[in-house]
Parts: sequence; C-alpha cells; structure tokens
Amino acid sequence: MIFCCLLVGIQHQPVDLIFLLVLFIGNSIYDISACPKVKVETSINHDMKNLIKLILLTIILGTSASLLQAQKSYDYEPSKKHPFGLPNPEMPKEFLDYAPMIGECDCKSLARIDQNTWTDSVAMTWRFKYIMNGMAVQDETLKADGSHSGSIRQFVADSARWYVHYYSSAKPSPVLGAWEGNVNDKGDIVLYKDQPAPNGMEGYFKIVFSDISDKGFNWLGQWMSKDKTIVYPTWKIFCKKTK
Repeated sequence: MIFCCLLVGIQHQPVDLIFLLVLFIGNSIYDISACPKVKVETSINHDMKNLIKLILLTIILGTSASLLQAQKSYDYEPSKKHPFGLPNPEMPKEFLDYAPMIGECDCKSLARIDQNTWTDSVAMTWRFKYIMNGMAVQDETLKADGSHSGSIRQFVADSARWYVHYYSSAKPSPVLGAWEGNVNDKGDIVLYKDQPAPNGMEGYFKIVFSDISDKGFNWLGQWMSKDKTIVYPTWKIFCKKTK
C-alpha cells in the first residue's frame, strides 16, 4: 500500500513524495520490529530505533529544503500569471531602465533609402520580456516584411552600463554585434557601437530610446562621426504599448 502511494507521489509534487517517504520509512521500521519472525535483540532498543528515524528524517527534510529552494529560484521567469516575467530584486536599480517597455507594442518602422527618401512604414510587433530568472532582458521584433530581429540586454553593475547583443533573420552572424550605453539626463536610453561609414570614415552607430512610458516609446538609429559633428539618421521606429 505504501509502495503504491510512493509511485503516485513521484508523479506529483516533490514535497508530497518526501511526506510519503517519511511515512514509508517509519512504517518499515515499525513493521520490522513488530514482525514475529524477527528476533529483535535487546541491543536494538527503542532509543536506537528513534535515533535511526531521526537520522533518516533529517536527511529527507534536508533534501526537501533543497527541492523547495530549487522551485523558488525561478519565480521571476515568464509564467501564466506574468507572461513577460518579473525583474529579479537582486539586480541593481538601473536594471529597471527597460521596465516601461516590458510587454508588447505595435510599431511602425521607417528606414532611410537616401539623402531625401524614407521607405513606407512597415508594421512591426516589438516584444520585451525578462529572462534568466529576471536577470536580463530579451526582446524580439516581428516585421510584416519578414525581416525579424532580437537582442539580449544585460546590465553590468561594475561598469554601470547596458550591453546589448543584436541578431537578425536577414543577416545571421556567427558573432553578435554589441552596443553599450546607459540612461542620459533626459531619461533616454542611449547606446553606441563602433561602425565605419560606407566611405570608410570612422564613427559610431547610435541608438536612442526616447519618450519612454507605459504607453510606448520611440526609437532612432543614426550614424555619427567620432567627433560627433556629423549625424545621419537611418532608421526610425514609433511604438504604442498593447500588452
């Protein structure tokens, strides 16, 4: 009977299994001492049986505590209750820089063709969520033109900076490009990456998240010379929060 219960317990919560194990061991020791075919020597007395029970119970409860800790350690992952995850409270306060963007937005994307021309807007869904048990941010864009992309955003406390690793379905790469930066005095998230211009001039590609709120945000990508005297916007995105 106890063995059957153990089989059922394995299919359910670990804590239930621990309880059944305690019950099984306790009954086993009692059954052995009560069995008429077993001659219990006077050396195996009542105190010895209690000591064995105590040792086994201590081992089992220790295992139970470890299982409970493992269950609790992923409380900040995306779930039915929190589909975009939660920020881990162990992270520094700057980790909440992206908090207003967590969720899903409907966006319009415009890319620059030449000096005077921009493409028609492309419908886009931009989704942000917490990953790694609330210790990083992952986002993905799904575009109507089929060119999807995403990134992993990590905040490094030692440098007080965000590091953003970008990837794209249009240009898969064995090595991910990385932007770095933080929040400026205006509350914008500003990121930079070394990138030469098509003519070979050294410069940066600068990304700015602006007008950030729980209602949405704007995004701007622009090339900038090293001395910051030349600024050439190449990509604009306007987003409204839906989830």
